[in-house]
Amino acid sequence: MQVARLARAVPRIPLARRLATTTAAPADLAAASTSVPSRPAAAIPLSNVEAQWARLSSEERLAVHEQLEVVQKKDWKELSIDEKKAAYYVAFGPHGPREPSSKPGDSFKILLGTIAALAATGTLWFAIKALSPPPPRTINKEWEEASNERGKEMKLNPISGISSEGYTGKGFVHK
Repeated sequence: MQVARLARAVPRIPLARRLATTTAAPADLAAASTSVPSRPAAAIPLSNVEAQWARLSSEERLAVHEQLEVVQKKDWKELSIDEKKAAYYVAFGPHGPREPSSKPGDSFKILLGTIAALAATGTLWFAIKALSPPPPRTINKEWEEASNERGKEMKLNPISGISSEGYTGKGFVHK
């Protein structure tokens, strides 16, 4: 699929030049071929394409794609291991859109960033806790127990609450 996409990206030869190459004389062909940049004539070896891929120019990569298209038209049982590896790497290798988004060492940077964010959060929490006013006087166990006694005296919620018969709940005590 990648091979097909790159093959379509080849600059198209104008119709006049294509027609001229089929009907023109050899002298006209030499003049016409100088106007279009030529591709490398030498075939790039398909062995160890993985190591060469990053150093290849776009024209050389295109030549490898075209070379692999021709090679893949053969019977797959006849292909060498290097040709199969090259075809797989060019189609599915870690280049282009499948290039890893994180580089080696990024995990350590992410870990340090996370630790720094947690440290900043903890520092902020302790600063807010230290600068906040004390809790109100009504939030303590004695006050809540006194609220329970007051609720029983006033017969609050006599059906299912604190002043009902056999009530075993905590009432207003939260802790």
